[in-house]
Amino acid sequence: MGVKLEKLIEKMSLKNLTPDLDLTQSEIQVPDINRPALQLTGYFDHFDSDRVQIIGYVEYTYLETLSDEKKKEMYTQLLSYGIPCIVYCRNLEPDETFLQMANEMKVPIFQSSKQTSAFTAEVIRWLNVELAPCISIHGVLVDVYGVGVLIMGESGIGKSEAALELINRGHRLVTDDVVEIRKVSDDTLVGKAPDITRHFIELRGIGIVDVKSLFGVQSVRETQTIDLVINMEEWDKNREYDRLGLKEESTEFLGNKVVCHSIPIRPGRNLAIIVESAAVNHRQKQMGYNAAEELYRRVQESLAK
Repeated sequence: MGVKLEKLIEKMSLKNLTPDLDLTQSEIQVPDINRPALQLTGYFDHFDSDRVQIIGYVEYTYLETLSDEKKKEMYTQLLSYGIPCIVYCRNLEPDETFLQMANEMKVPIFQSSKQTSAFTAEVIRWLNVELAPCISIHGVLVDVYGVGVLIMGESGIGKSEAALELINRGHRLVTDDVVEIRKVSDDTLVGKAPDITRHFIELRGIGIVDVKSLFGVQSVRETQTIDLVINMEEWDKNREYDRLGLKEESTEFLGNKVVCHSIPIRPGRNLAIIVESAAVNHRQKQMGYNAAEELYRRVQESLAK
């Protein structure tokens, strides 16, 4: 799966300088860019032709120093590699010869008003998210005090009900039922909703609820990093559950590990408050304070006395 060029134009607010070309089947497959400075001098070894090509002020002013004959030679070589597109930054204008040759060789040319470095950083960040490895899992993703909490468990155990109570308490829904997880780096997983179910929650006995319409735009968000996993399971009286939290468990998605808590479910337990407390406790640990370790330290000091 790649990123459609039409989506790139819309997201980056680009001006299409080759509007006659059909872009419906054109895609970007690589989450990176190339500035073809060396290629414009005639050096095409190791040319990353599958990347978005960006022309900045340096490349533009270099081309201005070339004769018309030399320009045409460089244009022919550059455009012959089947590159996905070329973007001129800083509202720089390609010459008519280049535009004509690009149309003939079916290479889209775009224009951006952004500074070259700013555009480069933005497009790399966006492409890394769009082209990241992706899986879909069954669960609910909510933003609780800025912590992305992925609630998992068997169907019907109460994940959606817990999410609805969290939304009612001022937190935000990302997705219910199906979570699309993308690995945007070795440390970061980002979750979002499939387009078809975005902002909807299914409640057994009631049906489909539109959270955005019911609670307002402040109750939803489009994407969220996954920082914590809450795994809901039926209470088993014969099982020993962790009561201190000294040893942290984790689960793995796409090779990235995420802190995971198993929460036993039984009547009378307020799941929303448990999830809230887990999120705040996770933030405390990230900031350097661990309540379990503090209790252990106090017990050790008491025994020492």
